[in-house]
Amino acid sequence: MTVPALPLPPATALAPLLVQRHFPGLVPYLPALAAMQDFVRTRADDADDELWLLQHPPVYTLGQAGKREHLLAPDPNIPLIPIDRGGQITYHGPGQLVCYTLLHLPRRAIKVRELVHLLEEAIIQTLATCGLNGCRKDGAPGVYLPDGSKIAALGLRIRQGVAYHGLAINCDLDLTPFSRINPCGYPGLVTTSLAAQGIAVSPPELAPVLCRHLAALLPAARA
Repeated sequence: MTVPALPLPPATALAPLLVQRHFPGLVPYLPALAAMQDFVRTRADDADDELWLLQHPPVYTLGQAGKREHLLAPDPNIPLIPIDRGGQITYHGPGQLVCYTLLHLPRRAIKVRELVHLLEEAIIQTLATCGLNGCRKDGAPGVYLPDGSKIAALGLRIRQGVAYHGLAINCDLDLTPFSRINPCGYPGLVTTSLAAQGIAVSPPELAPVLCRHLAALLPAARA
């Protein structure tokens, strides 16, 4: 199957050697995945790191070690796509802010575990600007609310020292598709959103806030 090329919107600077790209509309999943993989494969060592901010049409994605039995009730209108990140099954859809973090880790002297903690912290700080208290859960990457419901997920792949894939924050998406899966492989895990917590903020409104926190938290890159 030929995957159409994904046009990249203009990049704008966030910090030295870090830029952001905000994609309009809904970005089909497979072209986005191919574009990330191409970026990692062809980037020069001195290229800027990039944050890609976007939304996807409805899609389930299954990580490399993912088990298909975590898709409890397939929906003929929502494809399931096996992909190359870690983790189990998750859902992406309109109203969810996705941030793909294309980061050269050795240049920033950061390890994978540190990156996971940093991404979670950026989400927690972003949620705090909306008046929500986000928290971590031991052994279960992502960000949760104090009642145990999950509001943000993350999954990464490292290739040639470059991280890709990234994180997703539930803003105002339809949560029903999560009921058809064991989110991130956890049976009975409740998924929530900013809208479900009474907070009206769209992915394009939240994206600049998240980018600011990520830029502030990331260690400076060596040129």
